[in-house]
Amino acid sequence: MKIDIGKNIKQKDDFLSFIPTRFPPKGGFKVPQKILLKLAEADRLVGKLDGITHTLPDVDFFLSMFVKKDAASSAQIEGTKATIVDAIEMDAGVAVKKTDADDILFYIKALDYGTERLKDFPLSLRLIREIHSQLMTGARSTHFSDPGEFRRSQNWIGGTSPSNAFFVPPPVEKMHESLNDFEVFLREENKTLPLIHIALVHAQFETIHPFLDGNGRTGRLLITMLLCHRNLLERPVLFLSAFFKKHQKMYYSTLHGYHDGEVDEWLNFFLDGVVDIANDSIRISKEITQLRDDDMAKIQSLARRESESGVLVLRKLYTQPIITTRIIMEWTKFTRAGAQKLIERFIALDILEGREQEAAYDRTYIYKKYVDIFSDD
Repeated sequence: MKIDIGKNIKQKDDFLSFIPTRFPPKGGFKVPQKILLKLAEADRLVGKLDGITHTLPDVDFFLSMFVKKDAASSAQIEGTKATIVDAIEMDAGVAVKKTDADDILFYIKALDYGTERLKDFPLSLRLIREIHSQLMTGARSTHFSDPGEFRRSQNWIGGTSPSNAFFVPPPVEKMHESLNDFEVFLREENKTLPLIHIALVHAQFETIHPFLDGNGRTGRLLITMLLCHRNLLERPVLFLSAFFKKHQKMYYSTLHGYHDGEVDEWLNFFLDGVVDIANDSIRISKEITQLRDDDMAKIQSLARRESESGVLVLRKLYTQPIITTRIIMEWTKFTRAGAQKLIERFIALDILEGREQEAAYDRTYIYKKYVDIFSDD
């Protein structure tokens, strides 16, 4: 059943712009039985994932890799070529080639800011603007993004102008009216089932498209923040950007269908993503636990002094799995010779492996088995 989300209306400059109806629409959203059944499965898997993360040793160390994985996928949807490995290298200060991985690092910064801010600040348009500012200030962007400010001019998606665009969001005046409705819906958390609420928030935000640039990344950040804010997850370990990237055409087509009132198709796709990524995150959690146990056992079999420094380094590798001798020196306070000896011990234990490098002095090493668990390749 179609729901009236809005319609295209001709503007004075002779192009069609999408004008949302009052949101939520009159009569609300009636979720059909088949979607409620999928919702139940999604809720079950999210709960299972949340339970598993409580058993993860050193969970705080692992979280940064979950975040980098989502940040890379979200940036790639917008055309960024950088990978999770590029982001790890840039974060560690060992990048040897110029990439656009800064997009990924700004995404991580914005997510960290938003999740921390939500602890003592309400869900609001102001918070969204603050997140956008963190995301876009100083970051690479395709055009002037006016960080932290809602647009003051017409934008569009696809094409060279509003007249030949794929989709034209509401003009500025109507945009502000729609944002007011959106903020009310955002805060009315108890009127809609959590995952349905989050799905609708994302779709409606992308429909309004209130920023000149960065709308997609901001909207995907909101999903992750809301999953924790609605107490579905205690920690951010479920990110949908990888699913949206894998099924990018379907992602765009179901969002476009949402504009046409095909809300059920969007909800179905969104919940498919939750099920898929929850299963994937459960797999990742189990694999990193097993890898951690295996490698920790290898290190604890060493002599006491080697074992103590080895445990310290292994834990830090969960956050920063690409390192140099200099980084090990900073972590352990060892001399260069001592740090290099420890690295060689990790290589012998099949934990680290060397990477091809132009400069031997600053050679990099990677905890490849760990990085591969998070890789989509």
